[in-house]
Amino acid sequence: MKKNLVTAVLMTLVTTIILGLVYPLVVTGLAQVIFPDKANGQLIRNAEGTVIGSRLIGQPFTSPGYFRSRPSAAGANGYDASGSGGSNLGPTNPKLIDRVKADVEKLQAENPGQPVPIDLVTASGSGLDPHISPAAAEFQVPRVARERGMSEDELRQFIAAHTEGRQFGFLGEPRVNVLELNLDLDNRKHDR
Repeated sequence: MKKNLVTAVLMTLVTTIILGLVYPLVVTGLAQVIFPDKANGQLIRNAEGTVIGSRLIGQPFTSPGYFRSRPSAAGANGYDASGSGGSNLGPTNPKLIDRVKADVEKLQAENPGQPVPIDLVTASGSGLDPHISPAAAEFQVPRVARERGMSEDELRQFIAAHTEGRQFGFLGEPRVNVLELNLDLDNRKHDR
């Protein structure tokens, strides 16, 4: 029995060192060498080098001159990476139904007569999705164009430039990264 106990303790120590320290350090080191941008969260920096966001994590945009992201149920105020997750409210839950109805009414007031894309009123499973559908971006064109003093056609060109296709040509749906689109629109203002 003593021999088995010693063997078990030694195996625990060895596997803890190998799998808990050595393996993570090797994988992290390789990731930093092979693709450092992805290993560090695909951070986006401004001209001064300050981190302003990540290509992988959504964030709220409330100004009318910006495209808005999907709603977020992550954390108390949304878009909290430490509280990532959905609301866990089922499709028949009155709280979810009331919130979605209120969001639809608000969006229809902003763009009367147009059907509201579902991703503008429902959160993703993580609550941190940085993308919206091209239809959701198109829905917001009149408001953003009016606020920025741009033509709708010019704005649609920006959307087209930021529309990513399906991964490998068949996985997922076409999508638009909201942060990158808004930053490009802000840079356009400075280029003029």
